[in-house]
Amino acid sequence: MNHDPLDEAADAHDAGASENSNENAGENAALRHRRIRSFVTRAGRVSVGQQRAIDELGPRFVLPYAPQHADWDAVFGRQAPRVLEIGFGMGATTAEIAAARPGDDFIGVEVHEPGVGALLKLIGEQGLGNIRILQHDAVEVLEHMIAPDSLDGVHIYFPDPWHKARHHKRRLIQPKFVAQLVARIRPGGYIHLATDWQNYAEQMLEVLSAEPALENTADGYAPRPDFRPVTKFERRGLRLGHGVWDLMFRRR
Repeated sequence: MNHDPLDEAADAHDAGASENSNENAGENAALRHRRIRSFVTRAGRVSVGQQRAIDELGPRFVLPYAPQHADWDAVFGRQAPRVLEIGFGMGATTAEIAAARPGDDFIGVEVHEPGVGALLKLIGEQGLGNIRILQHDAVEVLEHMIAPDSLDGVHIYFPDPWHKARHHKRRLIQPKFVAQLVARIRPGGYIHLATDWQNYAEQMLEVLSAEPALENTADGYAPRPDFRPVTKFERRGLRLGHGVWDLMFRRR
């Protein structure tokens, strides 16, 4: 039987908190108030091509994290609609959308280095100038680098479902985070989510529907918009009968 180290760590923390409630009070309080991360930094092998892209294109297209609002007009060298994508994986969808929408700028956030290298490689191969990358925690990027009312759209595709019930608190789509997102989207801007986990889709729909500054553009789940390509993984899942749920909400 395989053991999930996250499960073991969570179980150990829960047990320790109950057995030592009167000891190390300060340390336990810090643990309780530590922000829950919605991702785990996984070790991954960076290919030769990805590393070359990081070395050659990273200085131009990867931005260092800084706890202050970025001047995105200066970063991209123009004024244009801006879309934030959180968790772009290996970047194929990001690159395809950016290529199809050259008039829009895309800010991609991803913590895993192979994905950063893969997207940089696609940027170089396709000559894409409308993407910039931040290899950092998306929550901190949103809190500190994105000004209020500055985004025209947000894309979050197939975020980690944290399928075990006790880990649902780690899911990215929570009321507080959605409120932070909405505050940075211009009136009329959109948030587009997609997931292949029905339980998570239901949570997403509930959370977004409860946010008063958002309105659903569909009656429940939305049809996949033409600009979101079907990934190879998604296509395989659909062949096997797995569902995919899109949500498209607009800021009032």
